[in-house]
Amino acid sequence: MEENRKVAIVTGAASGIGKEICKELVANNVFVIIADINERNGLTLEAELNNEFITSRFVHLNVTNYKNFENVIKEIYQEFGRLDYLFNNAGIAMYGEVYDTTIEDWKEIMDINLWGVIYGTEIGYKIMKEQGFGHIVNTSSAAGLGPSPMSTPYATTKHAVVGLTTSLHYEAEEFGIKVSTLCPTFVDTPIFNEAKAIKIDKSVMTQQLKKQKLMSPQKLAKATIDGVHKNKPIICPMPMRKTMDVIFAIFPPLHTYLMRLVCKVGRKARIS
Repeated sequence: MEENRKVAIVTGAASGIGKEICKELVANNVFVIIADINERNGLTLEAELNNEFITSRFVHLNVTNYKNFENVIKEIYQEFGRLDYLFNNAGIAMYGEVYDTTIEDWKEIMDINLWGVIYGTEIGYKIMKEQGFGHIVNTSSAAGLGPSPMSTPYATTKHAVVGLTTSLHYEAEEFGIKVSTLCPTFVDTPIFNEAKAIKIDKSVMTQQLKKQKLMSPQKLAKATIDGVHKNKPIICPMPMRKTMDVIFAIFPPLHTYLMRLVCKVGRKARIS
């Protein structure tokens, strides 16, 4: 690897948003560590990115395992002598009503979506403080910026990630560290098909989602890296986000109507 080349670790990197972020980082001359629990897809991406030059490496990572996470980050730092970017991107989606949700369901999504982000942030932040620079990017969701009925556990984790990241954004300034949260909306990735559906006919939910204009993961990745370069606390490439915020503030009944509509659609998909 060329001297002084920046290094990034991306979790959940073998598919979806993480995969495209890896490609965009490589296009920006960043060496990428593809960190994922899916070895087959991770190695496939590694081979694709290393087609002409060695620009990436796959490492197996289970973000719910603190020691595994700590070993991966520390070993990469010791080898390369730097950690410029850490994208805590791994996550899962979950549909269903709270009264159908078990404590095991809550634990599963909290372990991946929240504790996985906390683990990465805690370990990476200390290393970056030691070296005096770095940028942590935690993937949340538009569901972390407002209510998301029928996917309450998911929204809970994403709200927590926004709170963690936006607060740390200002704490970290003194140490030369940048911290951002990525809040995508409807992106055309496998996460919808792979989402856990609790007493919900997922096909009904998927059909409803297809009515939305889905952003391509490639376009999202470009917007993400652009937001990182601008050090935005919240990177939310959602069309008309500011306009919608104003409309909801001026016409709160519209927001109420839309949230009740989501509940109605979800309950029509409920499996008894």
